[in-house]
Amino acid sequence: MSITPAACLIGWPAAHSRSPLIHKYWLKSFGIDGDYRIEAVAPEAFAKFIANLESRGYRGANVTIPHKEQARALTLADARATAVGAANTLYFDNDGELRSTNTDVEGFIGNLDASAPGWDGADDVLVLGAGGSARAVIFGLIERGIARVHLANRTASRTQLLADQFGERVRPLAWDNIGEVLPRAGMLVNTTSLGMKGQPPLDVDIAALSSSATVADLVYVPLETPLLTAAKARGLKTADGLGMLLHQAVRGFELWFGNRPAVTPELRALVEADLTK
Repeated sequence: MSITPAACLIGWPAAHSRSPLIHKYWLKSFGIDGDYRIEAVAPEAFAKFIANLESRGYRGANVTIPHKEQARALTLADARATAVGAANTLYFDNDGELRSTNTDVEGFIGNLDASAPGWDGADDVLVLGAGGSARAVIFGLIERGIARVHLANRTASRTQLLADQFGERVRPLAWDNIGEVLPRAGMLVNTTSLGMKGQPPLDVDIAALSSSATVADLVYVPLETPLLTAAKARGLKTADGLGMLLHQAVRGFELWFGNRPAVTPELRALVEADLTK
């Protein structure tokens, strides 16, 4: 008797996630008789849960708050998960070892390539925020060959911490000095929660950005943030948070189910409709 291939999302609490919607769409599109489930696992039970992941019938898992750091520590983490300090995707290698990666890196880069081709011609990129998402963004930018990443955060010590980790290509920048870098920045990336529904607005005037600049915002609720609205009004190329969410799911699906899926307009429309319910 064949076992239905399955993956899951592990979180606590297991809040409403769009991951099942995305992966079940791809399973159906490939004609795979598989499943993707949500598993609510308390922090104290997480280690035991992933130790028995395979016996529970799972080929791998996505990991969300608050388990990402623990997931990296308890698995064979790749360079991306190690650099970001967190893992969001678990999978078994050919030897049955449980490995981990962070697909936020390729989600960010893949979304940029799809939404704003040519973005990587920039020499200078300005990144706002210094949390886990910023680590993934910085790793991706450096890997892609961006010469200088200017990093601004309201807590200066956090920017210095990331500069020390990633090296000389990351330049700490005081939040009040953002305006000095904007004119030469080929791309602006918001990794903060500013502009998210229920959060304060992002108070950055993008008028100084060049007409060839790209603006990326990792926030996806609302789908179009005030930052992206302002960028579009100027005719700038943009990349939104929903695109990153969709693209970060691609590699996990491929690792678990053996087929590389595509982020299609139909899938985006499906998730958009769910987000705007």
